[in-house]
Amino acid sequence: MELKNSFEVARPIDEAWAVLTDLERIAPCLPGAQLTEVEGDDYRGSVKVKVGPITAQFKGAANFVERNDQDHTAVLSGKGRDTRGAGNASALITARLEAVSDSTTSVDVDTDLRITGKFAQFGRGVMADVSATLMDQFAQNLAEMLAEDGAGQGGAATAEATAVDVSDAGGGGADVDVSDAGGGGADVDVSDDGGGADVDASDDGDGADVDVSDDGGGADVDADAGGGGADVDMDTAGVGGVRRIDMPEPAAIDLIDAAGAPVAKRVAALAAVVVALVLLRRLLRRSR
Repeated sequence: MELKNSFEVARPIDEAWAVLTDLERIAPCLPGAQLTEVEGDDYRGSVKVKVGPITAQFKGAANFVERNDQDHTAVLSGKGRDTRGAGNASALITARLEAVSDSTTSVDVDTDLRITGKFAQFGRGVMADVSATLMDQFAQNLAEMLAEDGAGQGGAATAEATAVDVSDAGGGGADVDVSDAGGGGADVDVSDDGGGADVDASDDGDGADVDVSDDGGGADVDADAGGGGADVDMDTAGVGGVRRIDMPEPAAIDLIDAAGAPVAKRVAALAAVVVALVLLRRLLRRSR
């Protein structure tokens, strides 16, 4: 089925393009989605959906089929399989960006969605309503994330001073402390404890908290964007080219809430059929 959606981003087109093509950055803005790992051009994760008590989780991968930085057009392919084997989903998503003004960008999204299994029964009308609702939620989450990023950059720009101390504390390596006493900029501690480099960079509430340490086997990375972004855990020991993403598990997309009346009517009709069958069964038992 073909689905069309659009929304606006309060950023110049080049900035909006950089953000929207950074799948790791925007993953937390996608309702019901969880990014778990990245390998090369493949972004792996899952999407959870539910209808009443029925919940399904589609696990799969997405990658860019086409990306034109000059025309600001991208084509993204995604495929997923229900973990219980109840169906599959695939989508070919085409996004086109157009400058509305120097500070605003329009985004048109065309989706060719294919679903098999129990969720395919809802049809195009319901899925169009769901798609529109989820796109609105994504745009709102994206706007909030960009607003937080803008506040963090503004705080860093107004920092009064930066103090730098470079010393060799143990004779084995350099200890570096770069801090902003005003609280608006980044506090960074780089030290060599003998095994490798330990790096802690934190912006108290305004920006990313980053911890990079070498425990002997490989690099461990934790990045916390202050509640709106993904936590990233990278351990290069024996993993190959796979980077694991420690992103909090999101709530499932509730199709009844997302689509409203259409799904509710279908669920009500199904419930009525079940009740009718139960009553008929009881009547047949009594007649015997």
